[in-house]
Amino acid sequence: MHPGELQIADYTYNLPDERIAKYPLAERDASKLLVYKDGAVTEDHYRGIAEHIPAGSFMVFNQTKVVNARLLFTKPSGGTIEVFCLSPAGRYADIQTAMLQKGSVQWECLVGGAGKWKHGMVLELKHQVPDFVLSAKIVDRNTGSFVLELAWDNPELTFAEVLHFAGKVPLPPYLHRDAEKGDEERYQTLFAKEEGSVAAPTAGLHFTDEILQSLAAKNIDRGFVTLHVGAGTFKPVKSETMAGHDMHAEWIEVSKDFIQQLKAHLHDNVVAVGTTSLRTLESLYWIGNKIANGVTVDLHGVAVDQWEPYEQSKECNTSDSLAALLAYLETNKLNKLITRTQILMAPGYTFRVVNGLVTNFHQPQSTLLLLVSAFIGGDWRKVYEYAMEHDFRFLSYGDGSLLWR
Repeated sequence: MHPGELQIADYTYNLPDERIAKYPLAERDASKLLVYKDGAVTEDHYRGIAEHIPAGSFMVFNQTKVVNARLLFTKPSGGTIEVFCLSPAGRYADIQTAMLQKGSVQWECLVGGAGKWKHGMVLELKHQVPDFVLSAKIVDRNTGSFVLELAWDNPELTFAEVLHFAGKVPLPPYLHRDAEKGDEERYQTLFAKEEGSVAAPTAGLHFTDEILQSLAAKNIDRGFVTLHVGAGTFKPVKSETMAGHDMHAEWIEVSKDFIQQLKAHLHDNVVAVGTTSLRTLESLYWIGNKIANGVTVDLHGVAVDQWEPYEQSKECNTSDSLAALLAYLETNKLNKLITRTQILMAPGYTFRVVNGLVTNFHQPQSTLLLLVSAFIGGDWRKVYEYAMEHDFRFLSYGDGSLLWR
């Protein structure tokens, strides 16, 4: 069956609001860990995760950093309009370039209370220490979003710094609370480095220096990729079948050195920490597969569209795919791959790179739940029923799982 024919109603479960973790635990690695392997379910805590991963495995983490994407502007009349920054609009080659702009940027945004924003009205947000005024005006309107011109009068500040000082932590909407001081630390992973996400890669939130040391002591290697998580990760599937769902595209950045590291580990257990790392790793295969088969790759657009994995007529092995990708980077004198992926992993998908997944528990009828089902099959129900019956905490600040394909 083509995944476009899947009925999203078949991928649901009852999630009471009280099972959604509104706050993180006091200690990151105290979260419970469900382990699924060979059809059996057991449990532990994250601080013991190294015991469940074979020596010599390769774990891949997403090093994206969440930006303070929520901005509260004041209208000339005194009212407040909330702007949620999604991604660069227009001329920028990638998020990192856009984040380093000074003076002004154009950004695609969601606007709360947009009906109160009259044509031609300029909104302002005043900040002290450092002192600057951030202004916003509408440049264009998209379906459900706006392109805004954001400008600030302190020429020394980059847009990343403006967001850091003036913005608020973009907590997921299902938490139903405002961000607090503690979220500034706890809604980031310890290895967050590349600014650009509007949601955390939540599987990584559980990891501590002590866990990383325990993994290293077992000769478990690790590598880092970047996928900037967009607000589309929370986009509900509103169509009855997946054919009517437009999968969101997200920026990925992967160094040539990492691809070489991954290629060397293909015969080991490759464990993706988070669905974002998984999306990145599997996208690498499909980009390389196109190159290996002489298909032109548009790195400036969306390099992998949502149905591509199900409609390819020629598929090479994973090692050859990565070799073709490395040769492409070498020929074009590129040290890293920067592009966007729209990959949709749903039942019917064949995984090419990853055989272990660390992930939290996801919302009913979501593309992330489809991904879990693709990874472990119909046993996703067994996993989620166990988690519900054994008091696991759900979603971004909740507990998590280690799933073996």
